[in-house]
Amino acid sequence: MMRASYAAEVTVTDGQRFASLGGVTVRNRRLALLWLRRQALRLADAHGNALRDASPGDVRPVLFHSSDAPEGLRFWATDRHCQDDAIRTLEAGFPLQFTILDPAVGLGLTLAGWHTSPADRP
Repeated sequence: MMRASYAAEVTVTDGQRFASLGGVTVRNRRLALLWLRRQALRLADAHGNALRDASPGDVRPVLFHSSDAPEGLRFWATDRHCQDDAIRTLEAGFPLQFTILDPAVGLGLTLAGWHTSPADRP
């Protein structure tokens, strides 16, 4: 029996260049969302501080130049309505994408999750 899997990734762009900060493939949508929430909170909490408590598979840090992006990440990760919408999106089979901007430098950080076929697993 083939099992569904989900991928999650955090990316960053300055409008011209694009980079992956890290990602995972997990066995279900709840684990994908849990990983994205953890990364959002870690990045938000690191604003002005060094990232600590890194686990294997955690994303690389980002230097934000304003508090807008960290506050937006924290809100997305902790707001019940945002999380309900995110899990419903994945349950419906659609890709999840949340992008937050750091207006001070035009940096965009995207949290994404999507269903993959078992053959796509690394």
